[in-house]
Amino acid sequence: MILVDSSVWIDFFRGTPTAASEKLDRILDVERLYVGDLIVTEVLQGFKDDSDFKAAKTTLESFTMVQIGGEDIAVQAAQNFRFLRARGLTVRKTIDTLIATRCIRNGLRLLHSDRDFDHFAAHLGLQTVPSDA
Repeated sequence: MILVDSSVWIDFFRGTPTAASEKLDRILDVERLYVGDLIVTEVLQGFKDDSDFKAAKTTLESFTMVQIGGEDIAVQAAQNFRFLRARGLTVRKTIDTLIATRCIRNGLRLLHSDRDFDHFAAHLGLQTVPSDA
C-alpha cells in the first residue's frame, strides 16, 4: 500500500524524469496505490489547461482516495511537528506533517521526492518507498 505524494505526481504529469516519477511509472500497474485528498488538491491546482486538468483528475480518481486530515490526525500531526522541532528539525509545510502522520497511522508507505519527509522516516517511523529500487 503506497501513498504517492504531490511532489511525485507533479513531476509525473509534467513529464519531468526524476527517480521518484520514474519509480511511479514503473509501479503504476503493479502496486496498490493511494492518493490523498489534499494531495489531489495540490496537484490539480497547478494545471492551467482544462483538458490537462481533466486528464489528471481522471487519472487520480482511478486510485483509492485517503482522507489526509481529521481530528485525530490533526492533533497527532501537531505532536509530531513539535517532536521534530524539539530536536532542531524543521518541517516546512503543515500539509507534509499531515501526510506523514496519516501514512504512519495507516501503515502506508510513501513515495515522495520531498526532503521534509526524511525527518519523519528517521525519527517517527514513516515508511518510504525507495525511488531507485
